Amino acid sequence: MGRLVHTHSTYIDGLISILKSVAKDEEIKTITPGVIARVRGNSGKLKIKITRKIKGGFKLIARKGKSAQEVYILTNYDNTELEDKINKLLT
Repeated sequence: MGRLVHTHSTYIDGLISILKSVAKDEEIKTITPGVIARVRGNSGKLKIKITRKIKGGFKLIARKGKSAQEVYILTNYDNTELEDKINKLLT
């Protein structure tokens, strides 16, 4: 079972509940939400996309409305396995 690090006082709506569900997986080591930024586009519902591989895991971007938040996940999964897990939780 992974660990969800609470580093900020604010998060994108609905993100923490999704990340808590992802953290229950045995292959997930650590999940760390990062910086929140304003973006030009407008996303109606929460979307999470893997952007790049980092040492020991992946960097993701969570978007909802006019906000985007970085999320770092340390895991042994490959790109497609992690993407499938997150997509199942979002639907």
